[in-house]
Amino acid sequence: MTAVMNGETAARKVLVVDDQEDVRQALRLLLKGSGYRSEEVSSPHAALASAAYGDHDLIIADMNYTWDTTSGEEGLRLLDGLRAQRPDVPVIAMTGWSTIELAVEAMHRGACDFIPKPWDNRHFLAVIKKHIDTPPETGKPRDAELAIARKVQRTLLPAPHVSLCGLECECASLPAGDISGDLYDFLGIDSEAMAFVLGDVCGKGIGAALLVANLQATLRSLEELAREPAKLMDRVNRLFFECTRPEHFATLFYGVYDARFRRIRYVNCGHPAPVLLRADHTVELLQPTATVLGAFKKGGFPEETVELRSGDQVIVYSDGFSEADSEDESGVWAIETIRRLGSVRSAGLAGALANEAASLGPRRDDITVMHLRQAAA
Repeated sequence: MTAVMNGETAARKVLVVDDQEDVRQALRLLLKGSGYRSEEVSSPHAALASAAYGDHDLIIADMNYTWDTTSGEEGLRLLDGLRAQRPDVPVIAMTGWSTIELAVEAMHRGACDFIPKPWDNRHFLAVIKKHIDTPPETGKPRDAELAIARKVQRTLLPAPHVSLCGLECECASLPAGDISGDLYDFLGIDSEAMAFVLGDVCGKGIGAALLVANLQATLRSLEELAREPAKLMDRVNRLFFECTRPEHFATLFYGVYDARFRRIRYVNCGHPAPVLLRADHTVELLQPTATVLGAFKKGGFPEETVELRSGDQVIVYSDGFSEADSEDESGVWAIETIRRLGSVRSAGLAGALANEAASLGPRRDDITVMHLRQAAA
């Protein structure tokens, strides 16, 4: 069982957010030629999804996007989200010469600098070097500790986009606080099978993050059981129970996809029911099959099986997504939002869903969304 991990390199990494393809490519070449690694995304929701667990040292964000080309409101909302989510990473705003007032507002909202369009390459690289080599002042020792904890957590989690066994797998995660209590992972079993997991431990802060790391390490250490969801969950539950306090528990969905039969075997341990969005836009819910992990030393973990047909999509999420609409007590909002957005897009769906939930107001809980679909032929 091979965990899909982020690679590490000494080169500094820059996230570029711009809806113009030519701008993204020009900046990619400029940064590469200067020894930087880069990642380019085209929308605010993709930026938030990538920044949540990306190992970026600096973010460059355009303030204007396709549907909002003058006011910069979408760019300012993105900036607010980035500063709340990644206060440890400097953000540089990019604006046209005609919108310098917007650049000033962006700096009032937390941007460390701005670069006008069109840019001068030497000035651009000088601004990048200035901020990428000078980490923002943290102010308090605890802030520095949290920055280290965030970096460790991002290193442990896999890349948010992977392709395994004929599936395109994407995950977007937006922590409610400094670090997340949500867990996601993609695990390669062999050339014809892969596992995916999404969990949520009780609590918040560093304590919850430590439980996440414990649970992830336990899952990865039991590779001999990776193909058997019921046996794996039984073992994980016992180990989690023995090493945590009685009030600590986790909800978790663990699934194994077999490419030969296009079949998912899964155990749902008290987790919000993932949505199987069929190609005809009908919905099936993968309801809990067992109780939460860590609550009891012994317990049954029965499996269920579901088959994927051409065009089907699976969306797994934490309760930070399903409960984002505080006025929706029935849980209808999550399902209808998945049906609405899933019927018009496939690539980028996880980020779009997470961003939709985050737009409803202040985050009370971590929002994590996983999307799996068959790769294009």
